[in-house]
Amino acid sequence: MPLTIFLITYFGIALGKVPGLVIDRVGIALLGAIAMVGFDVVSTQSAVQSIDLPTILLLYSLMIISAQLRLGGFYTWAASRIVTLLAKPKAFLLVLMTASAVMSALLANDIVCFAFTPVLTTALMRSGMNPLPFLLGLAVSSNIGSAATIIGNPQNMLIGQVGQLAFDRFIVWCAPPAIISLAGSYLILLRLYRGRMILGETCPTAGDPNAWPDFNPWQSTKGIAAAIGLVVLFFSPLPREVSAIAIAGILLCSRRMRTRDILGLVDWHLITLFCALFIVIHGITQAYDLNLVVNRLAGWGMNLGNLAILTTLTVVLSNIFSNVPAVMLMIPFMDPKAPQQWYTLALSSTFAGNLFVLGSIANLIVIEQASRLGVTISFREHARVGAPVTLMSLIVLVVWGMI
Repeated sequence: MPLTIFLITYFGIALGKVPGLVIDRVGIALLGAIAMVGFDVVSTQSAVQSIDLPTILLLYSLMIISAQLRLGGFYTWAASRIVTLLAKPKAFLLVLMTASAVMSALLANDIVCFAFTPVLTTALMRSGMNPLPFLLGLAVSSNIGSAATIIGNPQNMLIGQVGQLAFDRFIVWCAPPAIISLAGSYLILLRLYRGRMILGETCPTAGDPNAWPDFNPWQSTKGIAAAIGLVVLFFSPLPREVSAIAIAGILLCSRRMRTRDILGLVDWHLITLFCALFIVIHGITQAYDLNLVVNRLAGWGMNLGNLAILTTLTVVLSNIFSNVPAVMLMIPFMDPKAPQQWYTLALSSTFAGNLFVLGSIANLIVIEQASRLGVTISFREHARVGAPVTLMSLIVLVVWGMI
């Protein structure tokens, strides 16, 4: 029964839906967790204990900090400053991708894309620019930038917490390939859209600028100070989740920002997905000895100690199941004494998100937000950029791992 529940859950996550029902990946994962408890594979107490609370607290806290910055209008302000470079398309693309990558490394990349896309799309269309290279550059750079730190994306947070990886050592190992990949993706975009960055005619959009949060210097400064303070505390002996939840608690003590508004921007669906997958993975590991799987893979020549094999397997699983479920599936096979395996898992699962539209939530956010403003980014157009960017990034990762 545990194996059946596990396979049905992960097949449903890969499919993304259940025929005849309007249920998504989160609902499918939750049903899998319920089945693990309902069929007595794990007890209720064991299910609760299987949830890695430090990871959940860290994820939750960073969502609150991002919500503070979003409500304070910081993201909109940053995007509006960047668009002043529209007269120089190559410089504009470079600054856009750099800013997106840096902010995604320190905050949630999904929020960066959500806040930047409407402002950029409207400005690009009104100025007669081709929005495709810039919007795709935003998606690609947010994914790549988020790979550089433990707090850049949800799967990195999980890897950092479970692997007990040091914040500074993670950056030292992961930032260089991320930076090289960012530069390479910029050059790829310039090559693919050479001579096609300008449409030559302006086009009105359906967006309402009044719907974007107004810039509030004080509230934005509070959010920035919280983010900086959090990074500083991450270099201290204090547990990361304690530092994060303390900073988040301070932000909730506000005379202007209502708690309901801040918590309304927390991605409860993602948190539910994490909790459900923790229970599903716990159920399968309780029922079966996963070391047998590791030994069988090694017998087939798929030794996960080989970083090239680990990268390939992670990319395949990330594009079948999405990166968070794939990482949860891979974590039990990681060697606690081999930090390079954990770093490789973090980078490869994140870089894999650029390959296809469904590989990353950031991709979907950019495409959905742009479509509301009249800009269509097709699966083929995304893959045209995503495939070479992903291939280049993975080559950089494998070479870096061999150095």
